[in-house]
Amino acid sequence: MLITALIFLIALMGLSLAQTHLLSVLLCLEMMMLALYFGLSFTALFTSDYPLMIALILLTFSACEASSGLALLVLISRSHGSDLLASFNLS
Repeated sequence: MLITALIFLIALMGLSLAQTHLLSVLLCLEMMMLALYFGLSFTALFTSDYPLMIALILLTFSACEASSGLALLVLISRSHGSDLLASFNLS
């Protein structure tokens, strides 16, 4: 469980420090999701009656998150020409 928390904190630190490209932000978010997936899967393995079902549900959520992030990356890079976060105008 300590390794899972360490992976999550490394991804959080990468998310806060490396904010130049959208792809690096999405990779840090995916790493955070995988750390949560591992932690909740191991917890469900020892405490739940249906650990496989919980693991499959969490894996489905992380696959949906990854596909929507990739679609967002493609959409933004086509509309703005690059994935630099500094070039976005959110106002």
